[in-house]
Amino acid sequence: MHWGLRIRLSVMMVLQFFIWGAWFVTIGNYMEAIGLKESVGHAYSAGPIAAIISPFFLGMVADRFFATERILGILHLLGGAAMLAIPTLAAGNHPSPTLFLGCLLLHMLCYMPTLGLINTLSFHNLDNPEKEFPLIRVFGTLGWIFAGILVSKILGADETAIPLWVAGFGSLVMGVYSFTLPHTPPPGRGKEISIHDILCLDALSLLKDRSFTVFVVCSFLVCIPLSAYYAFAPIFIKAMDIENPAFQMSFGQMSEVFFMIVMPFFFARLGVKWMLIVGMLAWVTRYGLFAIGAPDKVMWMAIVGILLHGICYDFFFVTGQIYVDKKAPLKIRGQAQGFLVLVTLGLGMLVGAQVAGWLNLTIVTAEGVEKLLQWRQFWAIPAIGAGVITVIFGLLFTNGAAEQEQGKDAA
Repeated sequence: MHWGLRIRLSVMMVLQFFIWGAWFVTIGNYMEAIGLKESVGHAYSAGPIAAIISPFFLGMVADRFFATERILGILHLLGGAAMLAIPTLAAGNHPSPTLFLGCLLLHMLCYMPTLGLINTLSFHNLDNPEKEFPLIRVFGTLGWIFAGILVSKILGADETAIPLWVAGFGSLVMGVYSFTLPHTPPPGRGKEISIHDILCLDALSLLKDRSFTVFVVCSFLVCIPLSAYYAFAPIFIKAMDIENPAFQMSFGQMSEVFFMIVMPFFFARLGVKWMLIVGMLAWVTRYGLFAIGAPDKVMWMAIVGILLHGICYDFFFVTGQIYVDKKAPLKIRGQAQGFLVLVTLGLGMLVGAQVAGWLNLTIVTAEGVEKLLQWRQFWAIPAIGAGVITVIFGLLFTNGAAEQEQGKDAA
């Protein structure tokens, strides 16, 4: 691959995830500051709703009728406009939660399909995607880290609208930049629209396998307690009197880069089942540290909980993607991955965001020392939930010798 193309695709990844990282970690503290605490759970439901809808959009429109770089550009321009509207709508003493959440949902409806589009564009233009794509994709994580450092450490804007402005203008820049990317014709041009493809119905045949069904059900269930971290960890970090919450949270992405690099080493030795169990146990440990450290504001426990993100994300989500890729026949692998996204990042995270929002409003109601005790109670619930699901998964999921060898091959 030419260095020029590698640089162009790397810049694309930086911009893509810079947009998301600029606002995603800060918006909970911002909403509390402007009196919209009751809507934080709904705000973190926008992404899962968009994740449910975007596969249908990609399957029916993007993959068949438009060049990838053009629709990528249009979606980012529209999404940027929606994001820039939010701070304006939130101005004043009584911001409308409906308009606030409506614009955020519109932004995510535009943003979520672009996650698939950047992969499509990259795979089409790379000579050896399996080898070259990870080296390109890691720049996306770096883009998220850069965003957290900028809006939190440099600008100190965790409780302000500045991250939304940064994300909005970043989206406009990405929109314009997208039109300069290599021409990538729609991969599904000329194909008939198949309801089986769009609804991932062929992937449902994999549920005949007991272990795959256990994997899917447990992945859905464990994503419910997992949602609490994304929505409320930044608010919790602020309650612990730790400065620059979004900057502190970016250490999680830094650990993600490290564990992505060493993941093949662990994969070859642990296999699919134990990689997934270790990933789930990391979530239990993270929430346990948050719960134990909350009353006395034990900073190191909160930071270690954040640093576990590399294991939490890579060992669970990435291992799950590898398992599905190896389990599914070649002709339905795309559907199977779409089905996994629908079940986890879509349905699981949507239910989880609503549950976490309700729990937070019900439990964390006081101020001062009593509030920290309530945070302990809050984090104990997802810790127990994730722990129970991990035990069920460990007892019911079996990974035969053939699949074990497949996991080693993937690593």
